[in-house]
Amino acid sequence: MGEVAATVNGDHGLMMAAASDPEDELQLEGMEGEASKENQALSGLVNGVLIPNDRIKRRAKRPSKFVAPHSKELVRDSTGVVAPIRALKNSRKSRNGFGRGLPKKGGAGGKGTWGVLGTEIVEEELDTKDPNYDESDKLEDVKLKVIKMEDIEDKENLQKKISSLVSEYFDHGDTHETFISLEELGLMLRAHLVVVTAVELALDHKPSHREMTSVLLADLYGHLLFETHFTKGYDMLLKNVSDLSLDTPDAPTFLGNFIARSIADDCIPPKFLQGYKGKVENEDAIKTLARAESLLSMRHGMVRLDNVWGVGGGTRPVKYLVRQMGLLLEEYLSSSDKEEAARCLRELEVPHFHHELVYEAIVMVVEKMDDRTSKMMCDLLASLFRAVIVTPHQMKEGFFRIYEDMPQICLDVPPAYLLLEKFVLRCQELKICCNEIVKKLPTRGRKRFVSEGDGGRVKDDAYF
Repeated sequence: MGEVAATVNGDHGLMMAAASDPEDELQLEGMEGEASKENQALSGLVNGVLIPNDRIKRRAKRPSKFVAPHSKELVRDSTGVVAPIRALKNSRKSRNGFGRGLPKKGGAGGKGTWGVLGTEIVEEELDTKDPNYDESDKLEDVKLKVIKMEDIEDKENLQKKISSLVSEYFDHGDTHETFISLEELGLMLRAHLVVVTAVELALDHKPSHREMTSVLLADLYGHLLFETHFTKGYDMLLKNVSDLSLDTPDAPTFLGNFIARSIADDCIPPKFLQGYKGKVENEDAIKTLARAESLLSMRHGMVRLDNVWGVGGGTRPVKYLVRQMGLLLEEYLSSSDKEEAARCLRELEVPHFHHELVYEAIVMVVEKMDDRTSKMMCDLLASLFRAVIVTPHQMKEGFFRIYEDMPQICLDVPPAYLLLEKFVLRCQELKICCNEIVKKLPTRGRKRFVSEGDGGRVKDDAYF
């Protein structure tokens, strides 16, 4: 207290010494009163009495690093400590130098944000001083050129790829897999080549593959192929049908079947045929259109066109196959045409059922009981065996089936065993019967009567 009072009195003495004027004395007295009140407030003195203050005032040990030491916005107290103003004290800016990850007010940055809309459109300027700068990134010398679809791949290469995919489809039969593979080619405006290539390839194949081709075209409709593609594809085929007839004589008939089937599958409208009336001069094209129109005009034509290529070999009833093979053999006996018989057998598309042909041929030999039938059937089996149309396994299976049914056959044809033995030996001469077939040839044992015994005597039980 004494030190504080001395300080005040010392200051008062200086003020009195400096004042020589009455007006100056009044000003100095006012300043003296204010200074004394301020010093008393700082020291906790009220009227010269020290009063303890319960509030503890804490001051920062050092000023904030975000406030410049020579800033004009600083407040200095009597102790010489620099304190920031209240606006800086309540600032939301991070004091650790890294930020709190909050987005900016403009929404153009921050943790978890993508920036202002439209910034992705602005091109990023290249900096030549960037260590990752590459001169090849400049787009100033780039020239754009319009590429036509014809320049990407020519027609022949594209048709080869389509042909390979259709051939694979004939093996696995999955139309969805074929659709995915065709879609990867990027056909677009040239999708009509699928119709052209698939039909041309199917003309040289068997009826079941033609049926698969019709199913493929129907499944691709609405996904890869549309009406314009079908009409353009069939129009190209009609113009080229004469050339197709050179390799496939039945090309006009087959193409007419394809067109009629596509109309039945709602891939093209019936008016497609009417648009060619009176406008076609090619004879093969006229035959094609006439064939398609005749199929559509017959009674229940739309329904019957589902089987325009016939029923597939694996799905045909057994009775139907047996009847067809019987007719095939009857026709062969009347015409003696081995090639026609082989063609009809291949068209049935049942290689796993060829043992039925061998069985029916031997039964016919036994029932006819003439040498001509036996010789002709032996020649037919030899021809089919050499052409590998009838495999050794199917040949063996057919003979073994006859061996099992000989007791029943013998009831209708008593000399069946003798006729069978002659036929087997004839086939062995032509080398179409293996040794196993000859060894298992059944023989009918002759019954012995009592009169043929030892002098007609009946043997007693002791003999046995």
